[in-house]
Amino acid sequence: MIALTWNIALALIWVFLTGTFTTGNLVVGFFLGYVLLAFALRDKPGFASYARRVPKFIGFIGFFLWELFLSNLKVAYDVMTPTHHMVPGVIAFPLDAKTDGEITIVANLISLTPGTLSLDVSTDKKVLYIHVMYLEDRDAVIRSIKYLEHRALEILR
Repeated sequence: MIALTWNIALALIWVFLTGTFTTGNLVVGFFLGYVLLAFALRDKPGFASYARRVPKFIGFIGFFLWELFLSNLKVAYDVMTPTHHMVPGVIAFPLDAKTDGEITIVANLISLTPGTLSLDVSTDKKVLYIHVMYLEDRDAVIRSIKYLEHRALEILR
């Protein structure tokens, strides 16, 4: 966590030094800060886990944006066509997430994706109930959400 704080601080310093506060410049500053920290903290054991998480996080953002794009297309197509292809249903999704924070992040990622909505968590925190708009194949939906959960937990743990 300390490495992330330093990385963000270095990115903000970069933005202030260049005098251009844009998203692209902030990303460049974050990347340069990451490279600087990788060089300066290469012998520190705590930095190794941070160094592994940043590329996974960037990959997860790309993965999630792609999933978001595909689900938006599916819902938009269903709205635009005269016949509805929806097969709504509620599924009980077995959770691998253990802590409240992990469960909250996974539930929010599911709810952010059009066509799915997290409804409730069981009292033992082992099952998440999800409303799905397109429930043609229950097992395929669970596999898809399980992959999303796996990618999110890879970053969080």
